[in-house]
Amino acid sequence: MKRITAALLVLALTPIIHAQPAASPAAAESLPQVQTASVKDVTVYPEREAPAVVRARNTSRLAAETAGQVLRWTAEAGTSVRRGQVLVQLDPRDADLALQQAQAALQSAQTRLKLAGEQLRRARELVAQGFISREALSQRETETALAQADAASARAQLASAQRQKDKTTLRAPFDAQVSERLVQVGETVAPGTPAYVLVETGNPELQATIGASDAQSLQERPAAEFLADGRIFPVKVLRVGSVVQSPARTRLAWFGFPEAAPAPGTSGTLRWRESQPHIAPALMVRRGGTLGIFVMTQAQGAQFVPLPGAQEGRAAPLPAAVGQDARVVIQGQYALKDGQQLKTTHPAAAAGR
Repeated sequence: MKRITAALLVLALTPIIHAQPAASPAAAESLPQVQTASVKDVTVYPEREAPAVVRARNTSRLAAETAGQVLRWTAEAGTSVRRGQVLVQLDPRDADLALQQAQAALQSAQTRLKLAGEQLRRARELVAQGFISREALSQRETETALAQADAASARAQLASAQRQKDKTTLRAPFDAQVSERLVQVGETVAPGTPAYVLVETGNPELQATIGASDAQSLQERPAAEFLADGRIFPVKVLRVGSVVQSPARTRLAWFGFPEAAPAPGTSGTLRWRESQPHIAPALMVRRGGTLGIFVMTQAQGAQFVPLPGAQEGRAAPLPAAVGQDARVVIQGQYALKDGQQLKTTHPAAAAGR
């Protein structure tokens, strides 16, 4: 009876401990409610533009290479000419006389060479029979070698005379349009006198003035288009200059036309899309003086991701550290703090486009 009374007394004196709930429903309701979307649904590829002009690959001042009187010209300014077409004919009579003289000199040298060869052959026979000395044979060999050298020199002189005659005819070096005709019939020209100004019409290039920061995007996505006179011409990057021009900090880039090309001198606009995904300005917030976006981590927390170089009102490149499977906060991001826990709702597709 005493033991039962003591046990009841201990129970009466022991405080009662109540179990606390793990989480209050009200605490869960207090988490910020945001909406998220996949990176691939909110990224954009901005369109860039730059002034551009079509340049001929060659604009040549065709000049006379020899002196002479102009007998005729064949193409007027504004006409098209084909490669190899005769444009100017100079008086060739002096060149013809020099050519005839060189031909005669070569014929004489070849005759002497033939005689020296016969004499050398006969001398070798006589040496074998013991009728002449070895010194006489050496003399014949020397005479033959000299005759061979004279013949080679005469052939070179003939080739030079033929070249001088060819210079009396000026031909178009490529398919072109005549920009200017600078010679007249009857006038005497000297070597170096300009005769024509030719603008090549085949394979023109597009030259564009781009921002220094746009060079990488053009090289990564070489396809672009040129807008001129209400038409669109596909173009492809050929090369991008490395020199940055001050103070505008621009660079020059050259493009080829895989299909039809406008006439040289045509000006217009180069247009292309960025190769790197960008974040729309509506999704950016500023934290600590830096623009960035909020992404949702695996722990359901908000992580602030800075966007280097971002500007207000302009799309900014997405950092490579943000994977394509990341979730970007597209609603409710303005009140968030870095590391803050989130409560998400069902995301909307393509919310940032």
